[in-house]
Amino acid sequence: MNARSPRPTALPPEALQHPRTTGALRGIKLLVAGYLGLSALTLAAVYLLRGDPAVVNDAVWVRASIVVVSAVLTYLFAAGTARGSRGAYRRLRIVSAVMTAAIAVIIAVPGPFPAWLKVEQGVCGLALAGVVVLANGSRLRRLFAGA
Repeated sequence: MNARSPRPTALPPEALQHPRTTGALRGIKLLVAGYLGLSALTLAAVYLLRGDPAVVNDAVWVRASIVVVSAVLTYLFAAGTARGSRGAYRRLRIVSAVMTAAIAVIIAVPGPFPAWLKVEQGVCGLALAGVVVLANGSRLRRLFAGA
């Protein structure tokens, strides 16, 4: 039988008060909010331009919808991380890395996506790359692993 003691699921609020921690978490929240805002604006543009098949095709609809859903989830994970949730922190690290890789593939591989969407995805990818760097920094990794 496994006799491990359960780890607490959230950090105490005072553990999140270090200036470097608050700075990293603030940066993550700002980057994720930008990612969410740009993704929502892109989906709105896709809706408004739906009558032009050269600009908006089925692949654009699917991609824009997936990105908005992932942006909402990433936002929720960032908010949970800022409250000290270890599970949200783990999910934030995974989703931000996976979406950054998916965006790199979308940009690099020729396919059904128009140039304007690839540019928008590039901006989203830069925001998420910033999240990956901040979330995987030694300060946050150490904080969420220990304590």
